[in-house]
Amino acid sequence: MLEARGLTVRFGGHLAVMDADLDVESGTITGLIGPNGAGKTTIFNGLCGLQVLQAGKVVLDGTDVTAMKPHRRARLGLARTFQRLELFGSLTVRENLQVAAENRSLFDEGAEVERPVGDELEFVGISQLAERRCDTLSTGQARLVELARALVTRPKVLLLDEPASGLDADETTEFTTIIHSLADHGLAILLVEHDMPLVMSTCSVINVLDFGRVIAVGSPEEIRHDQNVIVAYLGSGAGAEAATR
Repeated sequence: MLEARGLTVRFGGHLAVMDADLDVESGTITGLIGPNGAGKTTIFNGLCGLQVLQAGKVVLDGTDVTAMKPHRRARLGLARTFQRLELFGSLTVRENLQVAAENRSLFDEGAEVERPVGDELEFVGISQLAERRCDTLSTGQARLVELARALVTRPKVLLLDEPASGLDADETTEFTTIIHSLADHGLAILLVEHDMPLVMSTCSVINVLDFGRVIAVGSPEEIRHDQNVIVAYLGSGAGAEAATR
């Protein structure tokens, strides 16, 4: 559903991402992990069109979107959440979702507004928060709002950038259940996350990034025992132990 080939991003003299390849299939959760500064969010921005690529190609459901603006990629089915929450704080939860639904209706004349908003509020379990201003929500609640807003656009591919950041154990479990359900319904999900037990228990394929390069691709079991990954990211201490649970 999403193919990236040879992604390269340079900031001045610094190569942030170098010749990176990624594949995300429908009905699966694919992981993208690596140390801080490895280039994970830069890749997300390149996939979405928020970051200009120096080289490479992005194909969404068979369409080359490399030269397209972010809004056109969104219209073709690419949605994302952000590592740093990007909600309209002065708007209510419902209004945040309505923004996305109304934008969709601009290019899809048959698209409804109110029904998908209600559906997604119910799906992620935040209907009771519909009239709350977003700047009054907890981090866990706000991440669910951002997820619901992305889903209102009816994406084919969903990029999740550290969605468990700031969540407690119960909220993380709830979020994991939701994204499993989305994958079961055919959505292609690319997940950036530092919570290794979450990644290992959720993703069918994991890509490991280090200094802008993909150094390993494989199943959770393969990634757990990859020596390059252990040296670069998991380590031999608590991180590695967590990844094996």
